[in-house]
Order: sequence, then structure tokens, then C-alpha cells
Amino acid sequence: MALVGLVQPAALYGAARVERLLAAMTLDEKIALIHGATEAPSSYQGQAGYLPGVARLSVAPLRLADGPPGVLTREVSTALPATMALAASFSVKDAKANGVVIGRDARALGIDLVLEPFINIYRDPAFSRSYNTYGEDPLLSGQIGAALVRGIQSQKVMAQAKHYLAFDGAKDVQVGAQALHEIYAAPFADAVDAGVASVMCAYNRINGPFACGSDALLNGLLRQEMGFQGFVTSDWGATHAAEFINAGLDLEMPGELRVGPDREQLMISYFSGTDTTAVPSKSTDAMGFGPRGRIPEEDLEPHPTLGAGSGGGNSGGGDIEGAAQAAPMADLPVNLRAALQAGAVSELTITQAARRILLQMQRFGLLDRHRQRWPTTEPAEQDARVVLRTEEDGAVLLKNDAALPLKRQDLGSLLLIGPGALQTIAVARANEQALGRPERQIGAFTALRRLLRDDHAAHVSYAAGNDMAGRLAPAQVIDEGIGSHRQAIAAGIDFTLANGRALPARSAHRWSGSVSVPVDGVYEFNLQMLGGSGAIWLDERLLGRIAIPPQHGDVLQAGHDNVLPTPDGLDNLRRRVELGAGRHALQVTADGDDSGKPLQVRLNWATPAHKHADYAAAIEAAKSAHTVVVFAWSRNQPVMALPGDQDQLIADVAAANPNTIVVLNTGDPVAMPWLAQVRAVLQMWYTGDEGGWAAANLLLGRVSPAGRLPFTWPQRLQDTLAHDREHPERSSAGVDGKTIYSEGVFVGYRWFDQAGIDPLYPFGYGLSYTRFEYRSLQVTPAAHGGLTVAFTLSNLGPVRGDEVPQVYLGAPDRASHDGHDGEDEGAQFAARSLVAFDRVALDAGESRRVVLQIPLRRLQYWSEAMQRWQLADAARAIEVGASSRDIRLTASIPP
Repeated sequence: MALVGLVQPAALYGAARVERLLAAMTLDEKIALIHGATEAPSSYQGQAGYLPGVARLSVAPLRLADGPPGVLTREVSTALPATMALAASFSVKDAKANGVVIGRDARALGIDLVLEPFINIYRDPAFSRSYNTYGEDPLLSGQIGAALVRGIQSQKVMAQAKHYLAFDGAKDVQVGAQALHEIYAAPFADAVDAGVASVMCAYNRINGPFACGSDALLNGLLRQEMGFQGFVTSDWGATHAAEFINAGLDLEMPGELRVGPDREQLMISYFSGTDTTAVPSKSTDAMGFGPRGRIPEEDLEPHPTLGAGSGGGNSGGGDIEGAAQAAPMADLPVNLRAALQAGAVSELTITQAARRILLQMQRFGLLDRHRQRWPTTEPAEQDARVVLRTEEDGAVLLKNDAALPLKRQDLGSLLLIGPGALQTIAVARANEQALGRPERQIGAFTALRRLLRDDHAAHVSYAAGNDMAGRLAPAQVIDEGIGSHRQAIAAGIDFTLANGRALPARSAHRWSGSVSVPVDGVYEFNLQMLGGSGAIWLDERLLGRIAIPPQHGDVLQAGHDNVLPTPDGLDNLRRRVELGAGRHALQVTADGDDSGKPLQVRLNWATPAHKHADYAAAIEAAKSAHTVVVFAWSRNQPVMALPGDQDQLIADVAAANPNTIVVLNTGDPVAMPWLAQVRAVLQMWYTGDEGGWAAANLLLGRVSPAGRLPFTWPQRLQDTLAHDREHPERSSAGVDGKTIYSEGVFVGYRWFDQAGIDPLYPFGYGLSYTRFEYRSLQVTPAAHGGLTVAFTLSNLGPVRGDEVPQVYLGAPDRASHDGHDGEDEGAQFAARSLVAFDRVALDAGESRRVVLQIPLRRLQYWSEAMQRWQLADAARAIEVGASSRDIRLTASIPP
């Protein structure tokens, strides 16, 4: 099994050269080629992973950078719309264009492999990375992901599909063979068909073994059944034994990654040829991250309290997303050298892993050491056009009571409320995605004013409601500097480029003093920085720390600690604390990073009076405006809710002004208790760099919204299968730590149909500024064994717009079953399953004959009894419509 798939790539990708290299390599060089290392500081680009290559044989190193979306390094790079926004476009054309941007930017940044697409299934809305997926449907996820792969790899950059397999929130998963093939593996099969260079195996266990150590999944399903020819990489820390190489794992990441002042090893490296170093404490200070708590609006815990002029408080703690490093597996050799000596691993297997990596390097022209390794200029303007188009295409109009597009009377007195109106909420979290260019991330307020500058009757105003930037804190600082230098700074700490007082690059500073609190209450302190790291203490207790991760960029970027940077482009660490009236001891530190940029530091705050005044001003302004647009946001904390007082704000604004519209920047569904009170809701996801322009174009009707929901929007969290109280085994927490996917294939809209639950909005749903008619359905056999589906689509409305026709396959008609195919006994069939889709642009009054192909595989199910793909021996329906619950045309296909 270890040699499966050698012949074809050898013929395709110049294996002769690879075989000569392997023959010349020592065993140590082969081992060095299959696990990561730490790049030298002189060339390190702040990327997630590094493979040093073989210098003696002129085999170039590889850099692996995180997404999705975009390319995360120490250099500022394009922020693309969220993966969920791309999925909502239902456009493979947009997906390929996004892939081209990612590949183009990767090349410019000196990156060889990008860790995307993220093609896991959206199964649990509470999963912290659910917003990173392409939704709940395997066909949509697979087709969007495959197009992204083609775009990335067209730029001679490798793509890596992740996380294989069933990485959907649970740590220890049991899933049946039919659901495994039809739901969870299906997007990876599409990526393999697209020629993806690498697949990342996941952290979780699946049907017993760890995903990265499962022979059945890697050598069996992935290589033998799907025909994968690339190399398998572990997620960072997902390797738990050297013997995982026997199961089909080729490359261990991060390998021997060392960070911190004493070069501590971050994780155990099993694929190394030397004894592993003990893993340091997982505390944030030991790893150099520092505490990273939720931002104030997301904090559900009581505020830390400091008394009137007294000590006390809390550290502002937090958590770090990443691998939970498992202990080594008992009674197994720790590293490859020991495994070889014990006979648990053969050199032939090591050679095969090295071969797979080298074959893909040869395929992409990445073997030679002389190629460009240093960052060059990214084509920012070219990228921006793709970002704008994708965000416009992915925006979903959820509700519209004749409020959108905005009309002349609306523009004469239009009020925008919320921090997402002043700046665009480009990304969800500063975890593994490019954070973008703050100078481009203007909000809809600025975009609208620029677009309407020649319209003298238009008047657009803004009210924060919740001002995240704050005001300069009146800190009385009596000590400044590292040594004995003393200086009084009564005006506060404010050293920025904006005021011409930025501090020197790589400098270090300490300020000690006090802040005077006028009244008891909850205060917000905002440490705003760029060019370094820092911390703030109150009464000798750590309130919060800006810390630069030892990987994933390693220099501070502006969107690191808050949902938004400051309006002048600084990172904005925000913490709330309950203070008693009086004077409180204050200390602020700032240490420049090695980016070479000036160190900027500012300490702002927001008092209870400030917060109350901002909220009241927004409500008062709403009363006198003709129309109000409230921009609301969520990062899935709390789950399925808007953080902070946004729900109350929307309700209060709607009570003050019946012409209220809501724009959502979320990656997951949220409860909308105010839905009946507002006239329109536009879901815009996380927008990437150009979100303000996209919002303005959509609100003005310059673009008709045509995005469609890539997941089912439930009325309640408990309506979803992972939160069904009658089936705790389905939850991500599981029962006794084990999660059983007992729902089988009934995921997403399939679950809602099977359970008879009405969602708030169904999968594939989205409104438009025009309307479409479907007619004249024709379904005929195709030469490839599948079906050809043709119908006429007409735009009956007043404006040009896109429609997203969706084709679903119905369950077998048991009444037509002839009783001779016993192999499908016990097989599951959803009431309908997506088998084709398209995005069609039509002018007002235009009609077009739409023709879609359904390949044979999409008509088949996985028979557990026969262990193969099988056609059901019964009639089935072909349904065409505008969502999973808006079926316009139906035909029956015979068994």
C-alpha cells in the first residue's frame, strides 16, 4: 500500500529528477525533508511553517503560510472576504478569482504553499472556526474549494486542503461509512480532482485512530479510493507517534519549531531523527503569547473589580486557539530514528514520504534554490477588484420590506450607526488569516459620502452607538523610560504618527503613574499600538497584554486584538474593569518589534459617562433621521447572538425610527429578536478590505444582492442537530468525550427536512432587487452516465440581477422500488440533496436557457453493504428552485 500512486505522478511530474535526488540523499537528509524546522531569523517571513530543504543537493526550502482567507505573514497582505462570503456567492468563477489572488500574493510574499481551502462541513454553529468553512453542503463546499485550488495553483503555488477529516468541532468522532463518503470526504474528493498538492490531516480522532494516523483514511480512502497523488501534512501538533508515517502521513508540522528567548521547543517532533525536547508549559507567558481575553462586548463574565484607589483585579486572561499537545503514545518509539532501530518504520516508507513531497515541488517548479525568496510588491489594486466583486456577490438580503435599495428621500437624511459603518469589519479574528490593509478598510459612511459628493441633496451622518476607540486617558505619568529618567506627562500617553510623536523603532519604554477615576463604575481601557508589543497594569495587576505570536506573522498588525483597528490604523487592545472612585496606580509598557516600523503607543479610555452619552446620542439622532442603517457584528461569542448591547440598540433605534435597516457582519447565524421591527436585513459576513464600498453599492442599488445562504439559519440553536437535547452524543462535547454522528447523512438542511423543523431561513435562501421566473424543465440522460438538466430562467423585474438556480435530487420513491436491490437496505436518503447549481446574470426582461450537468457520482449513494457507490433502484425527483425550500420545477427520473 505504501507505493500506491507512484506510476502516474512519475509520468506527469518529472519523477526521474526526483529519483536521482532520492538516490543521492542520506537517511538524515530524507528525515530532514519530512518534518518542519525553524527558519533563520535573517530570512524568516513570519509564516506558519518551514521546510529547510537539502542544501547539499540544492533542494530549496519551502515556506507554508496560513489562511483562510489570504496569506498571513509578517507583511501586510490582502484581506479577502470571509470563506463564508465566498461560499454565499455560489460562484466558482469568484472562487477561482479568489484563489488567483491568494496564489499571486503568496508568490509576492515568498510563500510556496498556502494552508487552504478549509473544506470541513459546517455541522455545529458553536464550533469556534465554523465561520472559516464553506457551509453545510458537501457539493457547495467541494466545488468552491476546488475552484479556489485551481486558482491558487495556477500561480505555481501549492494549495493544501484541510482538515481531513470530520473536523467539525468534536475531538473524538464516530461516523458511519455512508455519511463519511457522501458528506465529510466529498469536498476532499473534489479538491483531489482539482489536483490539490497537499492535504492537511486534522487533530481529531475519527472512528478510533487519530486522523493523522489512520491507515484507513489516508492510505485507503484518500489515496486508493480518491486517487490522491500529493503529500499529507499534519496539522500543527497533530502527530502523536513516529508510526503515523506508516499510515500515510508524509510531513510533520511544525516539527522542530523553537521560539522564545531560550529557543524552547513548541511541540514534540516525532518525525525528527533526534530525541525530542520536553514541551514547555502551555501557559501563555511561557509561550510568549500573553493573555488574550475576549473583547468587552463578548465577555459574559463579571467585570474584574478594583476598589476605590485600592489593589485587586484580575489578569485579563484568555485562551489560545491551537493544538492541545497530546502525550506520546505509550510503548512506542518517540522519533523516527528510534522507530527505525526498533523495526517499527522502514527506510522505504521514509523515502516514499520524501518522494511525495519532492514530486509536488518538482511539479510546481519549487525545487531550485535560486528562485525568488524575498517579498516583492503585491498587486493591491488588482486584488481589490476581486475583493469588492466577491463581497458584493456574497452579500445575502435576508429581509426587505420595500426599504432597499435606498431612495431619494432616504439619502436626504440618512444616519449610519455602529462602528462597522465607520470602518469595515474586514476579518473575524486575527488567528490564521491575512488581516488586510487598514488604509483601504474604510466604512460605508465614507464610501457613501464619496459616492454622493455631487448630490447636494444627500446628507449622510454617523453616530457610533458604541465607540470602540475611546478618548485619551488622562494618565498622570511620573516615571517614563527604562532607566531612572523621570518625566511628567499630564496629558496622557499618546505617541503616534498621527500626532507626529511616534517613538523610535525597536525602542523600549515603561510608564508608571496613576489615573484618577471620577465615580464608581465600569471603565474601558484601550491600549493602542503598532510596531511592538506592550501591556497595561492597574494597581499592580495585569489588565491586558498586546503580545506578538511566535508564529503566524510575528509582528503586530492592526486587527490583532479587536474586531476593528482604531480609525487611524492601530491595534486596539480593549479591556473593561470595575473601578472605585479615586486614584489608581497605572503602568504601561511598550517594546518595539523587529519590523523596523516606528513604535506607536496610545492609552485611551471610555468612562461610564462616555458610553452612556454615545448610546443616547445614537438614539436621539435616529429620531430626526429619515432612514437609519445600523451595522451590527458578531464573532460567534456568545454563540448565535450579537455581543454586547447591540440587540437593545437595534430595538431602541427601531422604536425611535420605523425606517431602520440592519447590516450584519457575522460569519454564523445570530438570533434577531428585533427582526419584526426593522424593514430590511442585509448579511454581509466579514468583508475583506473593500467592504465599505460593497455595502455602499448594495445599499444604493448599484448592485442587486444575489448571495445565498450556505447554511440553514435556525430559529434557535437547539434546532440544530449538534444541539438537539434528545441526542447529546451528537454534540461536539459528546458523551464521555466521544461524539457520534448518529444523524448520518442528515446534516444541515437535510437535518431540518428530516426532523420537520422550520428554519428561520433555509439553505440557499436570498432575496434580490428583481424577481425571476423558472419554466420549461427538461431532464435527459447524459453521455457520461449522469443527467442534463435544462430550464428557462427569466428576469421579470426592473433591474439587472443575478439568480442562483439550485438543482436537488430527491429521495428514492419507495413506491416505485422493484425490490431487487437489497444492497440499499438501511441506506439513508435525504428528502433532497444539492446536485448542481449556477450563478446566472440577466438583464431586466432577459430570458436564458440554463443547462446544468449532473455527473453520475452525484446520483449515487455509498452502499455500506456493497462497499461501493451505487444507484438506487427507484424513481427519484429532480427539483429546481431558488433555495432548498423554494422549489419551482420538478421532474421524475426512472430507476
